[in-house]
Amino acid sequence: MKITVVGTGYVGLVTGTCLAESGNQVICVDNDAHKIEQLESGKIPIYEPGLEELVDRNVKGQRLSFTTDLKSAVATSTITFIAVGTPQADDGSCDLTAVRVVAGEIAEAMTGPQIVVNKSTVPVGTAELVTGIIQGKTSHPVEVVSNPEFLKEGAAIDDFMKPDRVVIGTSSDEVARTMKELYSPFVRTGKPLMVMDPPSAELTKYASNAMLATKISFMNELSRLSEKVGADISKVRQGMGADQRIGPHFLFPGVGYGGSCFPKDIRALSHLGQENGVHLEILAAVDSVNDSQKRVLSEKVVARFGEDLSGHKFAFWGLAFKPKTDDMREAPSIVIAEELVKRGAKVCAHDPEALHTGREAIGDSIEYCDDPYLAAEGASALLLITEWNEYRGPDFERLRSLLKEPVIFDGRNIWDMKLASKHNFEYFGIGTRGSSDAKK
Repeated sequence: MKITVVGTGYVGLVTGTCLAESGNQVICVDNDAHKIEQLESGKIPIYEPGLEELVDRNVKGQRLSFTTDLKSAVATSTITFIAVGTPQADDGSCDLTAVRVVAGEIAEAMTGPQIVVNKSTVPVGTAELVTGIIQGKTSHPVEVVSNPEFLKEGAAIDDFMKPDRVVIGTSSDEVARTMKELYSPFVRTGKPLMVMDPPSAELTKYASNAMLATKISFMNELSRLSEKVGADISKVRQGMGADQRIGPHFLFPGVGYGGSCFPKDIRALSHLGQENGVHLEILAAVDSVNDSQKRVLSEKVVARFGEDLSGHKFAFWGLAFKPKTDDMREAPSIVIAEELVKRGAKVCAHDPEALHTGREAIGDSIEYCDDPYLAAEGASALLLITEWNEYRGPDFERLRSLLKEPVIFDGRNIWDMKLASKHNFEYFGIGTRGSSDAKK
């Protein structure tokens, strides 16, 4: 099939590349000329494992190309994906400015019938909105489909090529058949391809992210209770996860979620509820718990070292909101750094991929280091914030020799408390009883 993907951000670039990998002719469009120049020269503007190699292979195979010329791209395609940003507006709603603009540009570029696919995360009613915009500017037939993405940063290629499910929102049987044909290479193992009405498809995306965020906030809140009553949240997690009705996924406590999806999707869904007279109380609590959870690690530091942190340096291992990405959007590290710096502390941070984006997000209020052990040199404590694999098996003896004080704050519970205690570290995890009990 001949496909245009408008938007070469995270979703658009992964979508276009994976569709090209399955044999389609794909043109990725962006109005950022510099980004298109980068892509044409083989430079990928985002970090996603496996993406650079996949882009290179499909460009060389002449299945994938990049352009700023939306008009010519749409004119040569029968399916156009909208994969532009839908950021959070000031009132918490989803800002559809880019979607509206692109819909109008597609209408003006159409030379015949077109299937327009909303890949961006958009609120219920957007398919109808886009249909109205396009039909108001062209006489050519158009069918607008809702096809939400379920891509995890750090595993996006696998998520697209081997999806848990594919959701297609359309009221047209003919369009449904075309979309099934397009996605057939990705569901050969029997994973479901679900066809439903566009509003249900649009709500499915928000509902999925809201449920996952709810599990995270629930476990984070429960971790605070565990510390108070002397329980170990890691054991509680195992006991809960063994129940097939609950399952083991997304039950890991930590320093809160971030990224481009969960925070804004929770707020957008809450705003949609308000617009329709439905107060989604659980979602409000999920968002509130997550905001407070981002301060848990800094609160532990203050409890250990005092309110005045002048003269103390703290090492951060990890800046990105999760491993295998350089994404700093809503990252807990931003809040933790602000809380420590405002109390007079110095911070030196390391991250395998997010040093550049970390500097853009946090600025020069902290230092950045290319080596994790160098970041720890002379620090009063080490704060593990992002659970990169590179951090899972540290040289504890070397780390102890570099730190000013042998103190670890494990914000993701990736280290064994007893092992840390064996190396004479004070260990503070999330939802655990602390280092004093670990030494017994």
